[in-house]
Amino acid sequence: MEIEPQHLRKWRLILGGHQQEGTQFDLDEADLKVDRTLEALYDSDKSGGLGASSPNVSRWLGDIRTFFPASVVQVMQQDALKRLNLTQMLFEKEMLENIEADVHLVATLMTLSRVIPDKTKDTARQVVRKVVDELTKKLAEPTRQAITGSLNKSIRNTRPRHNEINWGATILKNLKHYQPEYQTIVPENRVGYGRRRSSLKDVILCLDQSGSMGSSVVYSGIFGSVMASIPAIKTKMVVFDTAVADLTEELTDPVELLFGVQLGGGTDINAALTYCQQIATKPADTILVLITDLYEGGNVNEMRRRAVELVASGVQLVVLLALNDDGAPSYDHRNAQFLADLGVPVFACTPDKFPELMAAALTKQDIGLWAAKEELIIKK
Repeated sequence: MEIEPQHLRKWRLILGGHQQEGTQFDLDEADLKVDRTLEALYDSDKSGGLGASSPNVSRWLGDIRTFFPASVVQVMQQDALKRLNLTQMLFEKEMLENIEADVHLVATLMTLSRVIPDKTKDTARQVVRKVVDELTKKLAEPTRQAITGSLNKSIRNTRPRHNEINWGATILKNLKHYQPEYQTIVPENRVGYGRRRSSLKDVILCLDQSGSMGSSVVYSGIFGSVMASIPAIKTKMVVFDTAVADLTEELTDPVELLFGVQLGGGTDINAALTYCQQIATKPADTILVLITDLYEGGNVNEMRRRAVELVASGVQLVVLLALNDDGAPSYDHRNAQFLADLGVPVFACTPDKFPELMAAALTKQDIGLWAAKEELIIKK
């Protein structure tokens, strides 16, 4: 059976043209450039790779953007960082200006933020801001709409005192109870004005900043900044490794917030929950979203006891094993099962579903049922 030329071409590019690859297919000049670009990355032991100079890397980055779509470019960039140990090249301004920015690159820059040279920091911030601005533009409006809509429902006061009754709305709602003989309306259902409060709900986003949680932290920082702009909820941002840091004051600028995160290091979930318990001043009106893979490096028994205390106090605890598009994460199954048995929803969530999650939490829906309906529950 004769093989179509386009299939031979594809296999030739995949196999790399070595002596035993078997296609005997000759590439044209354009495909040879593509082949050399692939060889520099995936056959680096034979070709010498990209070399040690920033110009070589920048030229290669330009080539892959020319030959491949953005989704493939991002995969190849990640492969280059891993396979060729090019992390140090992110210290070069020329490389940062040419690289295809995405969430994973931002996470890498966050990991390196303490060691990036001063001459490159401004460029790194520009790269991070570009990604943050693009994601904010995409995620901000759905988040505001979902949260504001849920808060409008929760504001409604169905058991108002006399001085809280909205008489106009009450009359409209009870027109069907008009009594002609008495020429009056029986206000069977009273509608009240919402009670004035500084905030209707407190939301604490508590983020594990270990290295594996990088893209989750990026999305969490953006969502936290958006939520902080909604007056009716009071949003706090806490990050932790073996220490705990409160970054709430940085929520006005997500880029500065992300550069305040130090990815990597150990994990002490118990210390983080202890701090969150201290700042949850209105437990019954507090939603605590713990974003972690649940691998506890501290005292597991104390961590579990702290979770029990939070739930018992009325705090609505939700555990997200990941907040990204990367699929099912690696996580501690025993801790996940303990929390699930406690009635705490434990699942991974994609960024597009997070606004709906917060809306469901703010209206005190059963988050476990919501997650199951959305097919987000991870099988134990």
